[in-house]
Amino acid sequence: MSKRHVEYDIKRDIPNTPIVREVDKTRRRQLWRSLGIGVCLVVVLLFSAWQHFELLRHGYELEQMEKERADALETNRHLLLDIETLRSPRRIEQIALGELDLVAPTAADSHVIERIAPTQPPDRSVLASREASATVAARP
Repeated sequence: MSKRHVEYDIKRDIPNTPIVREVDKTRRRQLWRSLGIGVCLVVVLLFSAWQHFELLRHGYELEQMEKERADALETNRHLLLDIETLRSPRRIEQIALGELDLVAPTAADSHVIERIAPTQPPDRSVLASREASATVAARP
């Protein structure tokens, strides 16, 4: 190796401590502007993503509620069918005759009860004449 090569291989320390950098106000302003625009874009993107995921969540909740409603309607239909089955006269007669040991009534056992119609109230004219006579008698 030659001397020249050695010179290039040696690293020299250059002291830069006395050098003071001047603050570039234009570059700093551009940096803050770029940072502000970036923050605004991030906020807009986060807000958009939040709305999208809330919409999805509400869609899933709506689907779940519709499923629960359909299940409730199906249960209601089954319960109404059970009520109608339990109220059927044939079933009631079978329980009465079989389990409760009741007997069917015969023609001699049945009694017909007639409803008596109430009498008509007196005419209003009678009441009016009584009131009129009472007011005439009460006058001096």
